[in-house]
Amino acid sequence: MSALAPVIAVDGPSGVGKGTLCQWLAVRLGWRLLDSGALYRLTALAALRRNAPLEDEDRVAAVATRLEAEFTVRADGGLRITLDGTEVGVELRTEQCGNAASRVAALPAVRAALLQRQRDFRRAPGLIADGRDMGTMVFPDAELKLFLTASAEERAQRRHKQLSQQGLDANLKSLAGEIAERDARDSQRAIAPLRPAADAEILDTTRLKIADVCAWALALTAQRLTLPELR
Repeated sequence: MSALAPVIAVDGPSGVGKGTLCQWLAVRLGWRLLDSGALYRLTALAALRRNAPLEDEDRVAAVATRLEAEFTVRADGGLRITLDGTEVGVELRTEQCGNAASRVAALPAVRAALLQRQRDFRRAPGLIADGRDMGTMVFPDAELKLFLTASAEERAQRRHKQLSQQGLDANLKSLAGEIAERDARDSQRAIAPLRPAADAEILDTTRLKIADVCAWALALTAQRLTLPELR
Protein backbone atom coordinates (compact mmCIF):
# COMPACT_ATOMS: atom_id res chain seq x y z
CA MET A 1 0.00 0.00 0.00
CA SER A 2 1.18 3.52 -0.75
CA ALA A 3 2.83 5.56 2.01
CA LEU A 4 0.15 8.12 1.27
CA ALA A 5 -3.36 7.71 2.63
CA PRO A 6 -5.23 5.00 0.69
CA VAL A 7 -7.70 5.96 -2.03
CA ILE A 8 -10.72 4.22 -3.49
CA ALA A 9 -11.49 5.87 -6.84
CA VAL A 10 -15.05 5.56 -8.14
CA ASP A 11 -15.67 6.77 -11.69
CA GLY A 12 -18.52 6.73 -14.19
CA PRO A 13 -21.13 8.98 -15.81
CA SER A 14 -23.98 10.65 -13.95
CA GLY A 15 -26.88 8.57 -12.70
CA VAL A 16 -25.04 5.29 -12.16
CA GLY A 17 -25.06 5.44 -8.35
CA LYS A 18 -21.56 6.80 -7.71
CA GLY A 19 -22.65 9.45 -5.24
CA THR A 20 -24.73 7.10 -3.09
CA LEU A 21 -22.01 4.45 -3.10
CA CYS A 22 -19.24 6.91 -2.23
CA GLN A 23 -21.18 8.48 0.62
CA TRP A 24 -21.98 5.02 1.98
CA LEU A 25 -18.34 3.92 1.77
CA ALA A 26 -17.13 7.12 3.44
CA VAL A 27 -19.45 6.53 6.40
CA ARG A 28 -18.77 2.76 6.53
CA LEU A 29 -14.98 3.21 6.55
CA GLY A 30 -14.84 6.55 8.37
CA TRP A 31 -12.85 8.05 5.47
CA ARG A 32 -12.85 11.46 3.84
CA LEU A 33 -14.95 12.08 0.73
CA LEU A 34 -14.16 13.98 -2.45
CA ASP A 35 -17.05 14.69 -4.81
CA SER A 36 -15.05 15.97 -7.76
CA GLY A 37 -18.17 16.48 -9.85
CA ALA A 38 -19.40 18.85 -7.17
CA LEU A 39 -16.13 20.81 -7.47
CA TYR A 40 -16.83 21.38 -11.15
CA ARG A 41 -20.47 22.18 -10.42
CA LEU A 42 -19.35 24.62 -7.73
CA THR A 43 -16.94 26.24 -10.18
CA ALA A 44 -19.71 26.57 -12.77
CA LEU A 45 -22.15 27.95 -10.19
CA ALA A 46 -19.60 30.44 -8.87
CA ALA A 47 -18.78 31.53 -12.44
CA LEU A 48 -22.47 32.05 -13.22
CA ARG A 49 -22.92 34.07 -10.02
CA ARG A 50 -19.95 36.22 -10.96
CA ASN A 51 -21.23 36.69 -14.53
CA ALA A 52 -18.13 35.00 -15.94
CA PRO A 53 -18.90 33.54 -19.40
CA LEU A 54 -18.42 29.77 -19.29
CA GLU A 55 -16.39 29.88 -22.49
CA ASP A 56 -13.94 32.39 -20.95
CA GLU A 57 -11.29 29.89 -19.87
CA ASP A 58 -9.07 32.34 -17.97
CA ARG A 59 -11.91 33.86 -15.96
CA VAL A 60 -13.44 30.51 -15.07
CA ALA A 61 -10.02 29.14 -14.10
CA ALA A 62 -9.53 32.16 -11.82
CA VAL A 63 -12.88 31.35 -10.18
CA ALA A 64 -11.76 27.74 -9.67
CA THR A 65 -8.50 28.88 -8.05
CA ARG A 66 -10.33 30.98 -5.46
CA LEU A 67 -13.17 28.55 -4.82
CA GLU A 68 -14.25 28.45 -1.16
CA ALA A 69 -15.96 25.08 -0.87
CA GLU A 70 -16.39 22.41 1.80
CA PHE A 71 -17.83 18.87 1.86
CA THR A 72 -19.16 17.30 5.05
CA VAL A 73 -20.65 13.83 5.31
CA ARG A 74 -23.55 13.89 7.76
CA ALA A 75 -24.21 11.08 10.24
CA ASP A 76 -27.06 9.85 8.02
CA GLY A 77 -24.67 9.53 5.07
CA GLY A 78 -25.92 12.65 3.30
CA LEU A 79 -23.47 15.18 1.90
CA ARG A 80 -23.44 18.84 2.93
CA ILE A 81 -21.80 21.12 0.35
CA THR A 82 -21.11 24.80 0.93
CA LEU A 83 -19.94 27.58 -1.38
CA ASP A 84 -18.66 30.75 0.26
CA GLY A 85 -20.08 29.47 3.55
CA THR A 86 -23.61 28.87 2.24
CA GLU A 87 -25.14 25.44 1.63
CA VAL A 88 -25.84 24.90 -2.08
CA GLY A 89 -26.61 21.19 -2.40
CA VAL A 90 -30.00 21.54 -4.09
CA GLU A 91 -28.83 24.23 -6.49
CA LEU A 92 -25.87 22.10 -7.55
CA ARG A 93 -28.12 19.22 -8.62
CA THR A 94 -30.09 21.14 -11.22
CA GLU A 95 -29.66 20.15 -14.86
CA GLN A 96 -28.55 23.71 -15.68
CA CYS A 97 -25.68 23.45 -13.22
CA GLY A 98 -24.78 19.93 -14.39
CA ASN A 99 -24.56 20.99 -18.02
CA ALA A 100 -22.55 24.09 -17.09
CA ALA A 101 -20.16 21.90 -15.09
CA SER A 102 -19.63 19.61 -18.07
CA ARG A 103 -18.75 22.65 -20.18
CA VAL A 104 -16.20 24.09 -17.74
CA ALA A 105 -14.71 20.63 -17.13
CA ALA A 106 -13.62 20.58 -20.77
CA LEU A 107 -11.42 23.67 -20.21
CA PRO A 108 -7.74 22.70 -19.64
CA ALA A 109 -6.99 25.67 -17.38
CA VAL A 110 -9.94 24.83 -15.13
CA ARG A 111 -8.88 21.19 -14.85
CA ALA A 112 -5.34 22.29 -14.01
CA ALA A 113 -6.62 24.69 -11.36
CA LEU A 114 -8.66 21.97 -9.66
CA LEU A 115 -6.21 19.07 -9.97
CA GLN A 116 -4.08 19.82 -6.92
CA ARG A 117 -7.12 20.86 -4.92
CA GLN A 118 -8.53 17.38 -5.50
CA ARG A 119 -5.28 15.67 -4.55
CA ASP A 120 -5.14 17.69 -1.34
CA PHE A 121 -8.21 15.78 -0.12
CA ARG A 122 -5.97 12.71 0.24
CA ARG A 123 -5.44 12.60 3.98
CA ALA A 124 -5.60 9.95 6.69
CA PRO A 125 -7.31 7.66 7.31
CA GLY A 126 -8.22 7.44 3.60
CA LEU A 127 -10.22 8.97 0.77
CA ILE A 128 -13.23 7.94 -1.29
CA ALA A 129 -12.90 9.84 -4.59
CA ASP A 130 -16.04 10.21 -6.71
CA GLY A 131 -15.72 11.46 -10.28
CA ARG A 132 -15.01 10.77 -13.92
CA ASP A 133 -11.20 10.71 -14.00
CA MET A 134 -10.28 9.80 -10.42
CA GLY A 135 -8.63 6.52 -11.37
CA THR A 136 -7.08 7.68 -14.64
CA MET A 137 -5.77 11.19 -13.90
CA VAL A 138 -6.21 12.41 -10.33
CA PHE A 139 -5.27 9.28 -8.37
CA PRO A 140 -3.67 6.85 -10.85
CA ASP A 141 -2.05 5.04 -7.88
CA ALA A 142 -5.35 4.45 -6.07
CA GLU A 143 -5.45 1.14 -4.19
CA LEU A 144 -8.85 0.30 -5.68
CA LYS A 145 -10.49 1.67 -8.83
CA LEU A 146 -14.18 1.15 -9.52
CA PHE A 147 -16.10 2.16 -12.64
CA LEU A 148 -19.90 2.13 -12.65
CA THR A 149 -22.08 2.13 -15.75
CA ALA A 150 -25.81 1.96 -16.51
CA SER A 151 -28.02 2.38 -19.55
CA ALA A 152 -28.92 5.93 -20.56
CA GLU A 153 -32.61 5.08 -20.23
CA GLU A 154 -32.22 3.83 -16.68
CA ARG A 155 -30.14 6.86 -15.70
CA ALA A 156 -32.76 9.23 -17.10
CA GLN A 157 -35.46 7.41 -15.11
CA ARG A 158 -33.40 7.69 -11.92
CA ARG A 159 -32.75 11.37 -12.49
CA HIS A 160 -36.42 12.04 -13.21
CA LYS A 161 -37.43 10.29 -9.98
CA GLN A 162 -34.81 12.21 -8.00
CA LEU A 163 -35.95 15.59 -9.31
CA SER A 164 -39.61 14.72 -8.76
CA GLN A 165 -38.88 13.80 -5.14
CA GLN A 166 -37.27 17.22 -4.73
CA GLY A 167 -40.41 18.88 -6.07
CA LEU A 168 -38.69 19.97 -9.28
CA ASP A 169 -40.26 19.73 -12.73
CA ALA A 170 -38.47 17.52 -15.23
CA ASN A 171 -39.21 16.14 -18.67
CA LEU A 172 -38.03 12.56 -19.12
CA LYS A 173 -37.29 12.95 -22.82
CA SER A 174 -35.31 16.14 -22.23
CA LEU A 175 -33.36 14.48 -19.43
CA ALA A 176 -32.42 11.58 -21.69
CA GLY A 177 -31.20 13.99 -24.36
CA GLU A 178 -29.16 16.02 -21.86
CA ILE A 179 -27.58 12.85 -20.46
CA ALA A 180 -26.59 11.66 -23.94
CA GLU A 181 -25.15 15.09 -24.78
CA ARG A 182 -23.17 15.22 -21.54
CA ASP A 183 -21.85 11.68 -22.03
CA ALA A 184 -20.61 12.57 -25.51
CA ARG A 185 -18.93 15.75 -24.30
CA ASP A 186 -17.29 14.03 -21.31
CA SER A 187 -16.05 11.01 -23.25
CA GLN A 188 -14.79 12.96 -26.28
CA ARG A 189 -12.96 15.82 -24.56
CA ALA A 190 -9.24 15.99 -25.28
CA ILE A 191 -8.14 16.14 -21.63
CA ALA A 192 -9.08 13.42 -19.09
CA PRO A 193 -11.95 11.88 -21.06
CA LEU A 194 -14.49 9.74 -19.25
CA ARG A 195 -13.25 6.14 -19.46
CA PRO A 196 -12.40 3.33 -17.04
CA ALA A 197 -8.81 2.92 -15.92
CA ALA A 198 -7.08 -0.14 -17.35
CA ASP A 199 -7.06 -1.74 -13.88
CA ALA A 200 -10.57 -0.71 -12.84
CA GLU A 201 -13.28 -3.10 -11.68
CA ILE A 202 -16.39 -2.40 -13.80
CA LEU A 203 -20.01 -2.90 -12.78
CA ASP A 204 -23.22 -2.27 -14.74
CA THR A 205 -25.77 -1.05 -12.17
CA THR A 206 -28.76 -0.90 -14.54
CA ARG A 207 -30.68 -3.74 -12.87
CA LEU A 208 -29.04 -3.63 -9.45
CA LYS A 209 -30.22 -2.23 -6.14
CA ILE A 210 -27.88 0.14 -4.35
CA ALA A 211 -27.42 -2.44 -1.58
CA ASP A 212 -26.00 -4.85 -4.17
CA VAL A 213 -23.59 -2.19 -5.46
CA CYS A 214 -22.41 -1.38 -1.94
CA ALA A 215 -21.88 -5.06 -1.13
CA TRP A 216 -19.82 -5.51 -4.33
CA ALA A 217 -17.63 -2.51 -3.53
CA LEU A 218 -17.13 -3.50 0.10
CA ALA A 219 -16.12 -7.05 -0.88
CA LEU A 220 -13.49 -5.67 -3.29
CA THR A 221 -12.27 -3.26 -0.61
CA ALA A 222 -11.80 -6.13 1.83
CA GLN A 223 -9.87 -8.10 -0.83
CA ARG A 224 -7.53 -5.28 -1.88
CA LEU A 225 -6.89 -3.34 1.33
CA THR A 226 -5.93 -4.49 4.80
CA LEU A 227 -8.10 -2.28 6.97
CA PRO A 228 -8.91 -2.48 10.68
CA GLU A 229 -12.32 -1.00 9.78
CA LEU A 230 -13.20 -4.30 8.04
CA ARG A 231 -11.99 -6.74 10.65
